[in-house]
Amino acid sequence: MANGLTIGQAAAFVGVTIKTVRHYHRLGLVAEPERDGSGYRRYGSADLLRLIQARTLAGAGVPLAEIGDLLDADPERFAAALDDVHRRLTEQIADLTARRDTLHRLDHSDRALLPDRACAILERLTDLGFCPDYVAVQREGLVLARALIPEIFESFLTHLEHSLTDPEFIELTKRSWDARSWDPDDPRIEELASAVAANLLANRAPQTMPTGFQNQSDAAARYGLVNHHREDQGPAIARLNALVEENLRAAGVHIPHQ
Repeated sequence: MANGLTIGQAAAFVGVTIKTVRHYHRLGLVAEPERDGSGYRRYGSADLLRLIQARTLAGAGVPLAEIGDLLDADPERFAAALDDVHRRLTEQIADLTARRDTLHRLDHSDRALLPDRACAILERLTDLGFCPDYVAVQREGLVLARALIPEIFESFLTHLEHSLTDPEFIELTKRSWDARSWDPDDPRIEELASAVAANLLANRAPQTMPTGFQNQSDAAARYGLVNHHREDQGPAIARLNALVEENLRAAGVHIPHQ
């Protein structure tokens, strides 16, 4: 009976495929055994041990390019190398955990893009009976506001939180959303714009923008991208917003011009 194992037997005992064993040979991680008299390569115990060591290190995340040196290292260098591998694996785990958490937040809708405080406002809108389409547009607006005008984002959230305790503001906002189906020349738009502006002026402080933001060369563009988001899909809403801004400017509130 021939001494040693065939490549298939060795692979099965170690728990890898024949293809993997041959790959280890090509990389020089494990030397190919000599052929016996019948032309077969026979794996002895030393070969099997080396295969097990290579497979274990690879399974632990050690790059294949580093395994050969590790297997030939003295105990001190081997331990130091494993410490380095442990550090890198820990960093990878932290990165993967962060990615998993991001996916979890994405799976839970807004929390990947917005802070909890903004998410609570969106939930409040739903509780107040605003339709899903309106809430979706507000979600987009909050994401844009956080990215484009971070200087006033927190004060904007404060204004929204306060406004959502005001029945008049809620009613006017719902009427404004309904106005998207009106003709842009509908006289009700002017009346609604005046009422909305008056309501906003009753709580004027949050309407004031920080001087630092006002002085930025692109302030008007950034503000416009947020405040006029999706106006292209509703001419009546575009006119309503323009009239509200006109009324606020007339009352001395600084609103950037497009």
